Amino acid sequence: MSDNPNTEVLDYLREQFARVHVKLDRVIADVGDLKVRVTSLEAAVAGLHGDFANQSARLDRMDARLDRIERRLDLVDMP
Repeated sequence: MSDNPNTEVLDYLREQFARVHVKLDRVIADVGDLKVRVTSLEAAVAGLHGDFANQSARLDRMDARLDRIERRLDLVDMP
């Protein structure tokens, strides 16, 4: 008779651990998916930083060209 309650407890614990295991597998899969998505976002943000740097460099070159044009056409006062 004392063996029967132990069996019930062990069966209950096995069932609970199986449920936890299933949930843990789901969490592990979700974290893996999130890692892929975060890596993709990081790459996109890095690309944006590069694009901003390129745009800034292009604007600097355009500013230098405009300065030269203004000087050639005597549109600005020379210091």
